[in-house]
Order: sequence, then C-alpha cells, then structure tokens
Amino acid sequence: MNLFFAGGLATFLLIGLPVAFSLGMLAVLGMFLFNGGSFAFAQIPIIAYSALDDFTLTALPMYILMSQILVVSGVGRDLYEIASRWFRHFPGGLGIATVFCCAIFSAISGSSVATAVTVGAVALPEMVRRGYKKKYVLGLLAAGGTLGILIPPSVPMILYGSLTGESVGKLFIAGVVPGIILTLSFMIFSSIQMRHIKEEPATWAERWEASKKAIWGLLLPIVIIGGIYSGIFTPTEAAAVGVVLAFLIAIVVYRNLTFANLKVMILSTVKTSAMILFIIIGAKLLGFILTILQIPQQITAAATATDLSPWVIFILINIVLLVLGMFLETVSILVITVPILYPIITALGFDPIWFAIIMVINMELALITPPVGLNLFVLKGLDKNNTIAEIVKGVIPYALIMVLFIILLCIFPQIATYFTGDVQ
Repeated sequence: MNLFFAGGLATFLLIGLPVAFSLGMLAVLGMFLFNGGSFAFAQIPIIAYSALDDFTLTALPMYILMSQILVVSGVGRDLYEIASRWFRHFPGGLGIATVFCCAIFSAISGSSVATAVTVGAVALPEMVRRGYKKKYVLGLLAAGGTLGILIPPSVPMILYGSLTGESVGKLFIAGVVPGIILTLSFMIFSSIQMRHIKEEPATWAERWEASKKAIWGLLLPIVIIGGIYSGIFTPTEAAAVGVVLAFLIAIVVYRNLTFANLKVMILSTVKTSAMILFIIIGAKLLGFILTILQIPQQITAAATATDLSPWVIFILINIVLLVLGMFLETVSILVITVPILYPIITALGFDPIWFAIIMVINMELALITPPVGLNLFVLKGLDKNNTIAEIVKGVIPYALIMVLFIILLCIFPQIATYFTGDVQ
C-alpha cells in the first residue's frame, strides 16, 4: 500500500503533472480504491474547505502582498545602497553588503525568490563591474536569497504551523537567532573569499544620505518581530500591520505606487497564494486517506520500534529532505513530508519547534541544489550569460556552511529555542 502511494506520486510528478493535482488525484484514487467512490466524492469538498478554514493561513497572502509592494516600490535598491556605503571599505565589502541586504530584505519579504530577484538585480551588475568574480557573486546571491525563508516572516514557517498546530509566533522567534548566525557566517566567508577587493570608505554624509530613505525599510522587520515578541499582535495581525506599513512606505516615502503596478502586485499575490493553497488542499486530501489507512501511524511505529538511535533516524530524515529538495520546491516538500515526519519527530522526543528550523534550513538547501533549485534559475534569468553550472560552483561553499550549521543546531538546540518560551 505504501508503495502504491509513493509510486503513484512519483509517476504523476515525472509526467509533469503539477504538484497540487498530483497530490489530489492520488488522494482521490486512493479513496476510490480503498474506501469506495461515493465516500471519496463526498469527502473532497469537506476536506478542501477544512484545509483552508485556518486563521493562520490568513497571514499567507498578506505577507506575499507585502513582499510585492516592497519589490515594486524599490526598497531593495535603497537597502543595497545603505549596505554598500556602510560596508564597502571592508575586505570584500560589497559581498558583506549584499548578504546584509539579503538578510534585511528577507526579514521584510519572507520570500527567498523575491530576495534573490530584488537584491540580485542590483548587486550582480554592480559587483561584477567593480571586479568581483562572477562565480563568487552568483553563489553569494543564490545563498543569500535563501535567508528569505529562515528570517521571519517566513511562508514555510506559516505552513509548518498550519500543518502541525504549532505556534507561528514561536516559529518566527525561533528563526531570528539562527538567521542572524547564518547571515554572519555568510558575511565572514564572503569577506574571506573576496578579500582581494577593498574600496574607499563612504563619507559620513553619504552614509547619512542613504540611511534617511532606507530607514523605513529597516524599521519594518523590527516592528513585525518586536510586535510579535512583545505580544502586541499575533503573527497574522503582524502581517496586516506589515501590509499597511508597506503601502504607507510606497505611497508616502517612495511615491511610486500607481494603479498599474497595484494591479500587477495584486495579481501576482493572488497567483502565488492560489498555487500554495491548492497544494495545501491536495496535501490535506492525501493526508486524509493516508490517515484512514493508518500509514503515518505505521511509519511512526516502525521508526520508533527499531533499534536505531533517534539521531540515526534524524540523519536519515535529513538525507530524505535533501534528496527531495533536488526535485521539488519548498512548499511541496513541506506539505508532503510534515504530516508524516511531525509525529515521528515528536515520538522520538525531539522539539518540534527546533525541528522546524532544521527543516527550513533543509528547504534553503533545496533552493540551491540542482536540478530544480529555484534560486539557481532565478539568477540565471537575471543574465542570459549565466550558466547553472557556474552558479552551482559558486554556491557549494555556502551549502556546506548550511550543513555545518545544521550540525551546530543539533549540538546546541537552544540557539533556536531559547527565546520562544514567552511567545504564544
């Protein structure tokens, strides 16, 4: 029975069927074969409605809209400019500035692809023009863009919370310190890798000029995370606050919000949100029939009944996630695996909040591992002369840093969980 579902899903994906419909069709087929056709068709609308009847998911389109507003308004350009003026005098200074810009824009947008596109469009031509090796720049941008799903707000964390019932607020706070450490690690490595280039420092007048306009973008993540941690508002309410602030920044500060680009932003938000929600419906349908057949329970029982150490099982889970990341995108991996892995992790005694951070870092790796790493294709699209092989060569050191960071989190789980105790 397990082979039926695994083989069926692999077959649907290999023939090019979208993930949402692969999950949904496999679920309906399973219901029809194992529970009868009338049962299947009666359950589909009920499950589809219940899958989306979740207040947590309300935040999803709002964070996506906030990201779209900031991309269109030009916040990314100003963030890069302020980072450049404050960091360019260090060895490999523009590399440090690029990572810093990626981290801040990640904390604003919650999207790795949006981060890679926005920062890459500004940083790539500028760094190449100033003598930085293109391979190093591409690797830095691909890896820096992945910070978008670790530093809150994070769409994968919202999905994890929705699928497991864990507090999204705790997940957001758990991502802050790991996000800072990974950002600093990328900064240090990029500075060492690009140390042969050092530029004249900007004057204090230049730094102040850049800071005046970019300060509003810098304040946005502080308001969101500070509001959640202090209990002023929930993560969902924070999303609404973020959208309002993003609109005010675009209208009052940048003054470039028109009806034309507003239409583009809303349509893009609707398309992205609909894609994710359809995948959630398909995953819920499949999860329903798997639960009825007690397949997750059987897998959990088999995992906990073995003589293997919980850490051996944990390592195997990470290997599975890494392999899946080579072929599927982040949302698909989450909705397929979390309903199965969550009970295993909790049964083995691991902290589910800590595991969420481990899983998100695995999803970061998925974004930069061929053949389907989204950030690789995003950067290739910025310049037709780029090749996937060139980007992969540049990103390998950063992937190794992520793997080492996962090991560090295993040794010191408090890095992720220390500040989550007081958050609801």
